[in-house]
Amino acid sequence: MANTNYRQLRTSRANDVWGTTKRTFSYINIHYKWRFVLAIIFTLLSSLAGVLSSYLFTPILNDCIVPYIGVSNPDLSNLIKMLILLAIIYIIGIVSSYAFNKLISIISTGMLHDMRTDLFRIMEKLPLSFFDGRTHGEVMNYYTNDIDTIRPMIAQAFPTLVQTITNIVGCFALMLTLNIKLTGVVFAMLIVIFIVTFVLAKGSRRTFAGLQREVSNINGYAQEMFAGQKVIKVFNHEDEAIEGFEKIADRLYIYSVKSNAYASMLMPINASLSYATYALVAVIGGTMCVNGVLRIGDLASFLLFTRQFAGPISNISQQFNGIMMSLAGAERVFNVMDMDPELDEGKAELIKNGTGSWSWKKANGELIPLKGDIRFNDLSFGYNKNKLILKNISLYAKPGQKIAFVGSTGAGKTTITSLINRFYDIEDCNGNITYDGIPIKEIKKDDLRRSVGVVLQDTNLFSGTIMDNIRYGRLDATDEECIAAAKRCNASSFIERLPHGYQTMLSANGANLSQGQRQLLNIARCAVADPPVMVLDEATSSIDTHTEKLIEKGMDELMNGRTTFVIAHRLSTVRNANAIIVLEHGEIVERGDHEELLKQKGRYYQLYTGKAELD
Repeated sequence: MANTNYRQLRTSRANDVWGTTKRTFSYINIHYKWRFVLAIIFTLLSSLAGVLSSYLFTPILNDCIVPYIGVSNPDLSNLIKMLILLAIIYIIGIVSSYAFNKLISIISTGMLHDMRTDLFRIMEKLPLSFFDGRTHGEVMNYYTNDIDTIRPMIAQAFPTLVQTITNIVGCFALMLTLNIKLTGVVFAMLIVIFIVTFVLAKGSRRTFAGLQREVSNINGYAQEMFAGQKVIKVFNHEDEAIEGFEKIADRLYIYSVKSNAYASMLMPINASLSYATYALVAVIGGTMCVNGVLRIGDLASFLLFTRQFAGPISNISQQFNGIMMSLAGAERVFNVMDMDPELDEGKAELIKNGTGSWSWKKANGELIPLKGDIRFNDLSFGYNKNKLILKNISLYAKPGQKIAFVGSTGAGKTTITSLINRFYDIEDCNGNITYDGIPIKEIKKDDLRRSVGVVLQDTNLFSGTIMDNIRYGRLDATDEECIAAAKRCNASSFIERLPHGYQTMLSANGANLSQGQRQLLNIARCAVADPPVMVLDEATSSIDTHTEKLIEKGMDELMNGRTTFVIAHRLSTVRNANAIIVLEHGEIVERGDHEELLKQKGRYYQLYTGKAELD
């Protein structure tokens, strides 16, 4: 199931009911085609068993019961044979129904598994801008609520539809053999029922799409509020948080009322029409029996057929809510699947030479030694075209140099480091960045990012052992290499004091560790990757002064011989940088080493001496 060809499924966009339904069921063709065929056969057998059992009441009543009413010592052999035949048909129906339900459960569960796998695979290829514009709760809603809503359409609504069609075709064929006039009455009422269903379905689809959107919004808001619960309580904003939740909940309430109103209307309307059809057939058929036009057995079977019409149609009405919600959820999921993946036109690859050193291999076969020389050439960038974050940035970092960025929040420091990793791409008209003389657009993103180690201010640890989290920097690293990396960053001192050492299990982003300890693991993870270029984005901002001093030596050793970009609010941590770049409003206003900038008594001097606040 993990090998689903999701690119094939992207060829049909989810922009209407039919397209969404077709695309949802296209998952069946990948892994469950023959199971689905068997399921169809079993549901047909189940439905036909119901139709035939109803039809047998005609010969049972007309030929085996009515002729022997009032007769002494009647011959019941034919009746017994018919009852045995009826029992066999019922057994076939029960077995077929069980087999169908078993198969459809496997198919529906497998389809949801495949859809989640495809969604995750595609989402992992989307650019960071997709995640930047959504809360964690909104993203998770695709995997939980949106995909879960598809199950009723596959496991309940679709079987009901198949059974309804089978019943309609089978019943009509047999009803025509019993009485054409009564069949015409049922057919006319059936047309009315379908018209009502179509009108209500057309009006409800928009409300169910809105319902799914508001469910996503409320999940995202709740996740965000619970994640920031400490901040809410510190600032006494509980009432404001409740007020914000209530606004979203009110919108969800409105859409829920509208969407469920359609479904709630449909079922009783169709049920009433079905009962009216049954009553009409009973009256007309009864009159025919009294006049001798219709036999009692024919009427009994006809009434059973009428009920068999009403049953599945009523079931469809009950499934209507789920069908509309399923389509809305599926459409949201497919819209994400249809998003363009992160573009990568790079051709240059990172390869290891026979001597163990690394080189860039360009598309023409040329080998360029990996040194870590990074240069910004007249670069301008904005997350949207109407607002530039960086303006005409030119700078260089020679191999092994430590370059520090300082400046107010929003000056563009983190944006620069994001561009080095190609988290965002630069338009050709807005300058470029070169890496060992190669424009980074010409380097494959995976190889580029493999050569750049990043330690972020916000630590992200994964469920697993401490050893697993350190090894995340390089999955083929040995235990000894992971331990050596931890020692270089002075993380081993606290790890070895834990009850299970490196095998200590972490969960909830390392909630059982202090913020400083989590950051030390983050740094060790980068150290084991052994990249030639490092980016430290406020790497020590979450570490207390004592811990910071413990890792300074390890960090200096880690940065030794590597090109390093450092973003720091603590200006004391960048005093030994080869060059300090002062940014304000996306422009470089000063550059030089620590002593040179102090002598200039400009912006850096103000920041360092505390005469200007660093936001």
